[in-house]
This record gives sequence, structure tokens and C-alpha cells, in this order.
Amino acid sequence: MTESASLAVEYTHPEHLTRARELSEQLGLNLLCGADLGRCDYESLLRVTREGLQLQPTGRKAPGPVWVDFVGGAVAHRRLHGGGSGQLIAKAVGVRQGVRPRVADVTAGLGRDSFVLASLGCEVQLIERVPVIQLLLADGLGRARQDDLEVAEIVARMQLIEADSITWLAEQAGREDRPQVVYVDPMFPHSDKSALVKKEMRLFRDLVGDDADAGLLLEAALAAAANRVVVKRPRKAPVIPGPAPSVQLAGKSSRYDIYALKKLA
Repeated sequence: MTESASLAVEYTHPEHLTRARELSEQLGLNLLCGADLGRCDYESLLRVTREGLQLQPTGRKAPGPVWVDFVGGAVAHRRLHGGGSGQLIAKAVGVRQGVRPRVADVTAGLGRDSFVLASLGCEVQLIERVPVIQLLLADGLGRARQDDLEVAEIVARMQLIEADSITWLAEQAGREDRPQVVYVDPMFPHSDKSALVKKEMRLFRDLVGDDADAGLLLEAALAAAANRVVVKRPRKAPVIPGPAPSVQLAGKSSRYDIYALKKLA
């Protein structure tokens, strides 16, 4: 299934026509106005709305849209009540008193883990190769800069880079300013039963597919990182083929495989 055959750009308000037309031309997608989602010929729509840019599955029983929101919802709850530097992800990347490593999230997705790390004071580079997901991230970052002063300070530490991660990592190897930590969260089948996770995974697989190159990505990450590589996996999933992790941190549903290269300071 190709992106152009399964996806179109849609808008409902005349004020969004210019932006919608720009997106359709940029992505090479058809432009729809006020599409009837119940009878749409496309599997998903990239919708330009007053709330932000949204990826909306279509069909009679389609769930709600996927979009990037760093200000409200689950992301806000995690920022305010998620446990701070006591979270497993913080421990995995090496956050501790006086240490806030530079992190490259080379599987950025919707940017939630990157936002958590940025909220803890880390400078984070978000590497994303899929154009539609890049646009969702850019839209979410832009709204966050305008809508909330506290969140704006956090996203100021987040840099979105549009690139293929393996290619980008190869360019970082040996540089003085290379990331201290490379964070990898390959696509995998979630056991989480929530409608949100299933909705996002379905849409992401339509756009991205499974990460068949996870082994190559790990190899590139190990060559580029200055101090460590952190791979997020389902708790009971096998490790990515290659070197064995130095240590593992396991939670209820997820696990972090840590490949230590040099002590963080």
C-alpha cells in the first residue's frame, strides 16, 4: 500500500485552504474539501483543522484522529505526575543529579518520549524520516511554542531533524558534538489493549511498516553515540540481534536495553 494511494489532504474551513493546498503539493497527495469520512475512498486523511494538523483514519467505525499535543492530554499528565527523574526512561538514558545528556531520538514518532526527556532538562534531537509524521511533529512543536509558556521552554530543547536515521547517524560518528545517548524505539506489536495505542500503531504501520532494519539501526547507533545507546522493547521481547546489552531495566510492559560505551559525566 503506497502513501499516495491510501492518504489525502482534507480541510473543512476556507481559512485552511492555503495550508491544505501547500501540504497536498508538498506530499503529492490529492486535496479534498469537507470529505464525508464514512464514504471516503482513502484509508486516512491528513486534516488541517483549527486544533492542529491531524491524521484521521476513515470508515464507519474509525477511531478519532492522531495528532501531536505537547500541552494537554496524556502528555500533560505525565509531565505533571509522571515521576520526574525517577522514571525508567530517565534512568535508562542516564539522567541524574548534575547530568542531563544530549539525546538523539532516532525513532521520534509522535515525540512523547523526547518530550519527557526534554522536560527533565535534556537537549533532544528528534530524527524522523516519514514526511507525514514530520509534519505532525512540526505542527505540535509550533503550537506548543505559542500556547503555553512553561511547555514552550521545554520544546525549546527539542530539535526536529528530517532525515533517515541510519544515514544521519553515520554522519554523526566521530563528531565532537555527536549525541551522548542514542535512543531507539523500533516499531513492535504492542500488548497494550487501549484504543489509542492500537489506533496509533495501525496508522503508523500503514505509513512506516515494521522496522525491518532495526539491527542496522542499532549498529549505526552504537557507532555514533558517545556514551550509550538505549533501546526500548516490550518487556518480554527478544533483544535486537547484535551485541548483548550491558544492562536491562524492566517495567510492567516495557524494557530498556542499555548498551554502555563510556561513563556519562
